Amino acid sequence: MKRVSFAEFGGPDVLHLEDAAEPHAGPGQIRVAVRAAGVNPVDWRIREGQFQKVRPIELPAGVGQDASGVVDEVGEGVEGVETGDHVFGRGLSTYAEFAVLSAWARIPESLTFEEAAGYPSVVETALRLIRQVGVRSGQTLLVSGASGGVGSAVLQIARDRGITVIGTAGAANQDYLHSLGALATTYGEGWVERVRELGQVDAALDLAGSGVIRELLELTGDTQKVISIADLGAPELGVRYSGVTGNVPQALAEAVALISRGKLHIPVEKSYPLTEAAAAHIDSQAGHTRGRRVVVV
Repeated sequence: MKRVSFAEFGGPDVLHLEDAAEPHAGPGQIRVAVRAAGVNPVDWRIREGQFQKVRPIELPAGVGQDASGVVDEVGEGVEGVETGDHVFGRGLSTYAEFAVLSAWARIPESLTFEEAAGYPSVVETALRLIRQVGVRSGQTLLVSGASGGVGSAVLQIARDRGITVIGTAGAANQDYLHSLGALATTYGEGWVERVRELGQVDAALDLAGSGVIRELLELTGDTQKVISIADLGAPELGVRYSGVTGNVPQALAEAVALISRGKLHIPVEKSYPLTEAAAAHIDSQAGHTRGRRVVVV
């Protein structure tokens, strides 16, 4: 089969399309013929070797953790799914023609394969962050870097829970944030004052890693009310870095429920073929994404 892999840490140029042995579903797993794979910032952070001290991997390694596809193998002990089912979920080396998933759910009828591939990690992350930061109905959550996949999910899930959201993003994405029910303002000089004009901030999330931790602390006044998923230096300022995956099956089930109620939709900004995985990483690292990027198989 074809898969994207890398044999050394580095920039996008270390990614290569190779011929590899097909993986097979072990106990508690399924294998899918991949139709699309979600592109997440963690993919290129792993490729750069940023997590080697905390989550080392052996090289060469595949790329990707989110996928949608058609089930073609069901592992021992797995129930409730059979070959031919259309599913989306989390696994390993998903930028490939076949991938093994350890968590999955059936794709809601309203989603295409490309759209479904963009949901697993971002919804799990959004649900985890909202829970960890302790924001409640009637309070206000500030989201720095709100237009990407995780931000899109956070805004909609928070709104469904009665939480007011203030989102920061580039000028081109202000209307997008408004469409998701958020109060919005731009980055740049004076952004803290612009946020204050929109309301009192009870909690804040850093999704972009753009060096705003001190400002988020200034706005919330509490290190326990700020969480980052993008700034590895956040703990030095007393702020939690949330990088440990939570309950993915539960997150997928909640995603399906939200999608089915019309409360969650994350658009695909751009799709790339397997041969252009490096371009997908370049664009993801550049930021300013509106929704999701996916690799199509």
